[in-house]
Amino acid sequence: MTAIERASVCTLDCPDTCSLTVTVDDGRIVKVRGSDALPYTDSVICNKVAHHSGEFVHGPGRLQFPLKRVGPRGSGQFVRISWDEALDLIHRRVADVVERWGPQAVMPLNYAGPHGMLSGDSMSLRFFHKLGATQLYRRSLCGGVRSEAWTGTYGAVPGIGPEAAANASLNVVWGNNATVSNLHLVRNIRASKRKGARLVVIDTLRTKIAEQADLHLPLHPGTDVVLGFALAAELERMGAHDLRFIATHVGGYDEFMALARPWTIAAAAQTCRVPADDIRRLARWMAEADPLVLAPGNGLERGRNGGSGIRAAIALPALLGKLGAASGIVLGAGFAVPKTPAKLQRPDLMPAGTRTLDILDVGRHLERDDVEPPLRALFIYNHNPVVVHADQNRVIRGLQREEVFLVGIEIAMTESMRYCDVVLPSATHFECDDLYGAYGHHWLQRAEAVIAPVGEALPNTEIFRRLAQRFGFEDACFRASDPELMDDAVDGAHPRLGGQRPSRIPTDKALRMSAPDGRPLALFDNVMPATPSGKVELASQTLADRWGPDARLPAFRPRSERFPLALISPASDKRISSTLLGRGGAPSEAPGLVMHPDDARARGLGGGTSVRVWNDRGEVILPLLVSDAVPPGVVASEKGAWLATSPTGQTISALVSADERADLARGACFNDTAVEVAAA
Repeated sequence: MTAIERASVCTLDCPDTCSLTVTVDDGRIVKVRGSDALPYTDSVICNKVAHHSGEFVHGPGRLQFPLKRVGPRGSGQFVRISWDEALDLIHRRVADVVERWGPQAVMPLNYAGPHGMLSGDSMSLRFFHKLGATQLYRRSLCGGVRSEAWTGTYGAVPGIGPEAAANASLNVVWGNNATVSNLHLVRNIRASKRKGARLVVIDTLRTKIAEQADLHLPLHPGTDVVLGFALAAELERMGAHDLRFIATHVGGYDEFMALARPWTIAAAAQTCRVPADDIRRLARWMAEADPLVLAPGNGLERGRNGGSGIRAAIALPALLGKLGAASGIVLGAGFAVPKTPAKLQRPDLMPAGTRTLDILDVGRHLERDDVEPPLRALFIYNHNPVVVHADQNRVIRGLQREEVFLVGIEIAMTESMRYCDVVLPSATHFECDDLYGAYGHHWLQRAEAVIAPVGEALPNTEIFRRLAQRFGFEDACFRASDPELMDDAVDGAHPRLGGQRPSRIPTDKALRMSAPDGRPLALFDNVMPATPSGKVELASQTLADRWGPDARLPAFRPRSERFPLALISPASDKRISSTLLGRGGAPSEAPGLVMHPDDARARGLGGGTSVRVWNDRGEVILPLLVSDAVPPGVVASEKGAWLATSPTGQTISALVSADERADLARGACFNDTAVEVAAA
């Protein structure tokens, strides 16, 4: 047959949400490249999607048929069954759980595998709301800290678009491994550098973008808030605060500065473990910059002071009065699209009094039965909790319990699927229609299937339609088509849609969320803060009401651990949480552990050897990479590896505590884990 090209969108967990051109031949994907449908991504995509998408869809690990477990939990022993058998078995086992324990003994365990609005959570939540299942608080796993810090300070509004970086005179990239996970921001930053702009990178690890920076501050994990305070105080000393802007648009200034002023440059340099002159230089460059663009990343939130660090960082442009059409903060992009989640997910179907459990506590609840009713049936979809969750070994022990019925819905036989009683094959984003916002830019896209589902795989929406039918749910909302779900997902009457019906957005042209005059959205240009006061709230009563009185203002909590090294877990340029690279993992695919030469020398360790990384929760065997890319006292290893890459059957998620939380949103502390390292 003749190859044809079709438009698509990348749905994997990345802020860029690139537009794609997919070449299809005889029903198979043979090539994936970027397209110009989304001007921001402009035909450029990452290597991992370009090189591995074909195997992701058609490779030997792809699930194609419903399966029933016949061996011990985790053994991977399954037999093929029909869809009718699978749905009947699920209905029978879940009905037994509901009859004995009540519907709240059932819970979805899902996260953000696909970022499509339909595949993510649409018909699925309608199903669980109608069932009366326990609800899941997911934001503690990732993104919640950053979102709470942003909305507590500026409200549920978009910041400036990432395109602004191209014209900045100073770009500050803070806790953002942008080359790996924010590629098109980097392209815009490079454009600005060609015009003579400066780049500052604040990141513990010397990432690829840090190597290109005019100034790199490798601060110690958890000290971002101290750096933010010190910069605020130094800028005040320099007379750089815009007092007129502050008087009109900023609340809580005096309280914030009372906390910032004690952090002198010298004190901050000692705590952050960076040169004092570099902090002074950054303050001077920020004061001089016009325009100034700040781009915080997810890495900034993943520690005990994550919320405070973000709040101190995003306060700086407000103190300088550098917010507007050209200067601003690349955050809050998810608020650019006028989403209507209640219409899409139908929480009104949920019985009053339904409980909500924290996703990071699921391992403990499964292992200990410390909630009433206990969890006795879980649906795992869009998620690989064994690899992704903190306290990995506790999660595994919980999933090993035979009295808990586990349903898996997946594309591949992941580590988590191996524990399930029934596994249902899910369609990839190339095999279903969906609507895509982004958490990194202000464009809305729609995609249609480019190939038919492989084998008997089905889109998530259709799987949950069939489940709803088998459970006897007769509400009209369970018969909604995918185009109808798209129109439920976004307010088509909102001016930002320009009269465009969501389900009719062209697949070959992204729709920009713009102001009524067509200009890009920008805070303090055509968007204003949506806080209760209508101002930038450096002291937030909203956050205090949600997370306790200590959350009213940012604060520094020192680290006190008996293990001497701080482990951070940056993103990989080869995979996304065990997706796209490997067929189940092999020791040759183990990410290395990066350690400073001083720390290696003190332990008698040499590069190229295997080392044991351990604490009270687990241990991982990794190849050692000795490098000054990390500062003394810090080690780094990429997240998301398969379990089989370590001889212990554990990854670095086993070392992260699920109980130690950030100061906002109960966020996980993946980048603030204390470990020791020894020869393997």
